[in-house]
Amino acid sequence: MDFKDQLKQLGDRVAKLKDQILTEEATKNAFIMPFIQCLGYDVFNPLEVVPEFVADIGIKKGEKVDYAIIKDGKPTILIECKHWSANLDPHDSQLFRYFHCTSAKFSILTNGISYRLYTDLVEPNKMDEKPFFEFRIDDLKDIQVEKLKEFHKSYFDLEKIITSASELKYTNEIRNIILKELNEPSDDFTRYFAKLVYPTMVTAKVLEQFKGLVKKSFSQFVNDAISERLKSALQVQEQQEAQTDELEVGENNEVKVVTTQEEMEAYYIVRAILRQNVDVSRVIHRDTQSYMGILMDDNNRKPVCRLHFNGKKKSITLFDCDGGEKIDLTLLDDIYQYSERLLNAAKKYDQVEALAGS
Repeated sequence: MDFKDQLKQLGDRVAKLKDQILTEEATKNAFIMPFIQCLGYDVFNPLEVVPEFVADIGIKKGEKVDYAIIKDGKPTILIECKHWSANLDPHDSQLFRYFHCTSAKFSILTNGISYRLYTDLVEPNKMDEKPFFEFRIDDLKDIQVEKLKEFHKSYFDLEKIITSASELKYTNEIRNIILKELNEPSDDFTRYFAKLVYPTMVTAKVLEQFKGLVKKSFSQFVNDAISERLKSALQVQEQQEAQTDELEVGENNEVKVVTTQEEMEAYYIVRAILRQNVDVSRVIHRDTQSYMGILMDDNNRKPVCRLHFNGKKKSITLFDCDGGEKIDLTLLDDIYQYSERLLNAAKKYDQVEALAGS
């Protein structure tokens, strides 16, 4: 199982078990220790992971950090843990105190679901007030997985991570500023665009008018970009479908396709899920030699999922994200775990058509 699959499995575990986890200690054992193991460290080897690591602070002796990950005999990453339901905001200062009195370059504040990673980009040996990287283990994006991989024991490179952390910190801050300006354009942001297009002086009245125009313009721009990206992805899928269909025609122009009972049962499960938001008469299946495709409106450009049941392992490809994601299935009922993603896949085609028509 690769790194991404390990993290996804842990995320599923966290989502499923959290309501049964009643204490901070149980959070550590069930969620945080497995996360450390995902990073390639042996939680039972005190040369790699030290629980209750002593971090003396001034005259206060015996102060302890929940875990310290050790590299070359020295603490490199400090981890402070809270119960999974705890709000992490009030606890930043505690980890801040630990950081400056050790040789660690990174610290993690976590409740086993949310993770905040810190370093000392602003002032050497003093933990930054803001994390350079945040994520939720139960909602990991592919780009976040790649960033986390840098902290894996097998790939850990201090200088590379410091450079990456600096870039990530400022990229995130710029992104947050952009999001804020797009939602509620400031006077300076609005004035910049108004001056470029308005023929005379930008008065307070003009500025107020342009705030709405700027917000609307950026909203349309983002929607157009999303629409074009989806259109491009669907065209690629259509080409792949056409190539597959050609390969499935034999020398005598006979299509060699057998639809199994399991495929039909899975199709009916998907229909039952989509029934919540979709007219199921729009949900059609097309079987091929390599998979059964489930489509909206009998259109190859609108795949909801693909069922791969012809091999030794059963799997499903979900199309709620670009390019699709293939996931192994143990039982047909496992499909219900992905109800929300199937609904999102069906919904996005209507959204694209609505945008195109507006």
